Amino acid sequence: MLARIVALVIIGFARAVTGVRALWIGTAPTALPTLYFANHRSHGDFVLLWACLPPELRARTRPVAGADYWNGSALRRFIAVRVFNALLIDRSGQRGGDGAGTDPVESIAQVLDGGDSVIFFPEGTRNETDEVLLPFKGGLHKLARRCPQARFTPVWIDNLHRVLPKGEVIPVPLACLVAFGQPLPAETLALDDRGAFLTAARAAVLDLQPEHARSDR
Repeated sequence: MLARIVALVIIGFARAVTGVRALWIGTAPTALPTLYFANHRSHGDFVLLWACLPPELRARTRPVAGADYWNGSALRRFIAVRVFNALLIDRSGQRGGDGAGTDPVESIAQVLDGGDSVIFFPEGTRNETDEVLLPFKGGLHKLARRCPQARFTPVWIDNLHRVLPKGEVIPVPLACLVAFGQPLPAETLALDDRGAFLTAARAAVLDLQPEHARSDR
């Protein structure tokens, strides 16, 4: 009960501060197992994406998060595990934070195999550079090969990193957007060439940027 109350409070606060608008471009929310892969510039990214999902999908969508950060305190772990049911991954490649397995890719694949969805950040870490989007790590390609039955849906999260800049504790109210794109087509998921696949997946995320955020790639 406490976890549900905290979730409602966090969602309400996130929506009030960001005025977030969810935009589904050429697609629609579905209960099918989905891997939402998004750009990553703020610790609040998965919160905002999660809050934009319909309640029935939100209950079956698990954010993938770094165990090193979310196990940093009892409060963080409570929020990640009890409130968001996050799949905590040891980014050193060791056992997942919730004991799901030794291989992070297999831990995520088991969630998709079980019929749930996940929120995944293929850059591997928060982007704190001037680059619009960091190169994607190979884990996304491994997941596509391992779970071809899942929908791989690109997502662009716009403006959230300006709401709570690094080192600040008081959020700045700014309008945010979470844009969901069409799932990657079967021919892209079937690509054996990792570089070609990651290039196509990265382009799918970049294509969701609003006009004001676009820049030379």
